[in-house]
Amino acid sequence: MRLRTLLVWLAVVPTVAMGVQVLISSDRSVQEARHLRKDVVAGRQTGVPLYQLMTALQSERAITAAWWSGMPVSGADLHDRRAGTDRAVAVFLKSSDLDQVHSDRAKDRLRDVARQLAELGAQRERTDARHGSPDDTVDYYTGMINGTIRCYADFNHVDDGGLTQEATSLVALFSAAEAVAREDAILALSGPSGKLTSARFREFVEAVGAGDYLYETVAFDLPLDDQDALQRILTSNAWQTKSRIENAIASEHRDVSSGVALPPDAGEWQAAYRTFSAQLNTLDESELQELLAHSDDRAAELEHQVVLLVAASGAALLLVVAVVVFTTRSVLRRLRSLHDRTVTVAEETLPDVVDRLQRGEAVSTGALPRPEGEQDEVGRISDAFAQVVAVSVEGHQKLADERQGFSVFASGIAARTGNLVSRQLALTEHIQDTYGQDEALLADLMRSDQLTVGMRRQIENLLILAGGEVPDPHMEPMRIADLLREAAAEVEDFRRIDRHAMDETSVEAGVISQLSHLLAELLDNATRFSPPTARVSVRSELVGDGLCVEIEDRGPRVTAERYEEMNGRLHSAPPYSVLARNAHRLGLFVVGHLADQLGATVTLRRSAFGGTSAVVIVPSGHLVPTREGTAVPEPANESAPVPRPAQPAEEGRPKLVVQQRTGDPAGDPAPGASELPRRLRKEQVRQAAGNTAPEAPHRPGSGDVPGRPALPERVPQTHIAQRLREPRAAEPVGQDAATPEEVADAWADYEDSTRQAELELGQDRP
Repeated sequence: MRLRTLLVWLAVVPTVAMGVQVLISSDRSVQEARHLRKDVVAGRQTGVPLYQLMTALQSERAITAAWWSGMPVSGADLHDRRAGTDRAVAVFLKSSDLDQVHSDRAKDRLRDVARQLAELGAQRERTDARHGSPDDTVDYYTGMINGTIRCYADFNHVDDGGLTQEATSLVALFSAAEAVAREDAILALSGPSGKLTSARFREFVEAVGAGDYLYETVAFDLPLDDQDALQRILTSNAWQTKSRIENAIASEHRDVSSGVALPPDAGEWQAAYRTFSAQLNTLDESELQELLAHSDDRAAELEHQVVLLVAASGAALLLVVAVVVFTTRSVLRRLRSLHDRTVTVAEETLPDVVDRLQRGEAVSTGALPRPEGEQDEVGRISDAFAQVVAVSVEGHQKLADERQGFSVFASGIAARTGNLVSRQLALTEHIQDTYGQDEALLADLMRSDQLTVGMRRQIENLLILAGGEVPDPHMEPMRIADLLREAAAEVEDFRRIDRHAMDETSVEAGVISQLSHLLAELLDNATRFSPPTARVSVRSELVGDGLCVEIEDRGPRVTAERYEEMNGRLHSAPPYSVLARNAHRLGLFVVGHLADQLGATVTLRRSAFGGTSAVVIVPSGHLVPTREGTAVPEPANESAPVPRPAQPAEEGRPKLVVQQRTGDPAGDPAPGASELPRRLRKEQVRQAAGNTAPEAPHRPGSGDVPGRPALPERVPQTHIAQRLREPRAAEPVGQDAATPEEVADAWADYEDSTRQAELELGQDRP
């Protein structure tokens, strides 16, 4: 995800969250205001008539209890009280609307009250006929009154602390007034005898305690004005008389057989009750009206808050959007500038600096970014990148110095070791010339000579990979046929190589050693990964781009992916870490280095015979025409000694030449210990180059061009003992002269060679 998208989302998500929060808060406030409005309407349409119904029921309960107990109550008073209750019921049933009530519990309470009111007529008839008991009648009225009080407790459903507290205080006032009214009804049940049942006396005591507790508790929750009004009622003479009567009843009552006999002070209750009950009703109704007014004010306040919230939130959202747009554009602009500078440094400046460091050139620090000590985040990133570039350049500087130092060190070691190997070759050749009469010793010496040549080639590989140059002793151009012969002489199993030079041309002297080494590596690779009896052919011919040399083996099949990997190694110089992981496969790396130095191209592909074909294209700039009359040195006769150099250190890269048999100058020698190649020193080559030698007849298959003199070959049996030169007696036909031990040794050698070839063929081609 792009940074621009992230920044946009970073702005959109808080903005949307803020908008949703504002929407939710506004909706909540609007819903709360709407509910408050409905509660106010319901309170005025249902709450006020319900309170009037409650006070009417309390009054009818008291007079009904007095009438039932035998108190002097006139029928007109009872009828008036019932008429007042009927009017309150009619107003309540007409004005109450259940749809205006939000709480389901309040609706259920109102339905219960309406259902009990429907039974009011039947209850009055039973009372008039004196069916049942006075306790049942009083309990009926008490149940309806408690139901109305519970309706008030369920009216308020708004999450507002102040209104909830006021509603709770109002319900507490109603409950306290009901407790005092219940005391009045219980005392009315005592009748003229002034006696109560034990159950009614306990109920009276409980009502006294509940009323006192509620008034003491609610006094702290009312507003100050209402607290003062309540305190005036509680400290009035009528209330003091009430408290005195309650204390007298609680302390001076007498237990009788029918229950409890009240003291004479109970007769003063009615006068005191009529006085403070009117004051309590006024206070309760005032609290109800204040609650409705406060709810209305709170609804208006919530609506005003919603308007302010929407306006403020809209302005804040616009400000946030403006800030986000400005910030996003500023950050993106600075990041774009940082990106452009970074890309320039990464794609142009830093690669150029690294290339110059790898070439050993000095690098100026002015071309690199430098920390500027900026304090903002983007500036710190730029400074951090500058520090990273500085550290990277410093690391590349150290690596370049170490690589250069290692290359110099490895080149020096390789050069010294190469000199020692050259001296060893000179010593081996001296021993060959001195003690060559022993044929077995001569064969071993030639084998040692060939292994030493392989050692020298590996040392030259190290020198090439270390960045050094292989010394080239050649002073004159060399024919292609001679170059192929020299490259084949570097290979241990050179007898399996067939050379074919299709064109007569020469290679300039400055690249002979490099090209010979390149071809020797490919030929060695081809012989090692071919079956022991298979031949390896090398052909050369001129093409449009220069000289094409193709080396074809009969090795195992290689996949196309493997060829692609090997060709990649040939066209890229690997670091030392890759060389370390492929220490046993350095041939391709060496070939790649030499091809890069020569400007040549080397391609590996599958041959038509199933093996591998290596195609080398040498640029035409390295080719020169072959001069007419050029001859190579050749021994004058079998007994003529080969001149030796003054010091072994003057030996150059060797040439392998094969001497001719005596009496058969045109034939190819058969393989044998006496036909191993002999290396001529560069002094011999230079001396022989000045002499003219007769042209030898062309030997087909040798790689020489017709019409050109053949290279000198080793003369067989020059250094062997005289008795070995005598012809051997013909062996009987069909008779095997080998002993069983010799046959067993030969078979063991054959099995070892076969196993070694299978192991080498099982490995991947380097």
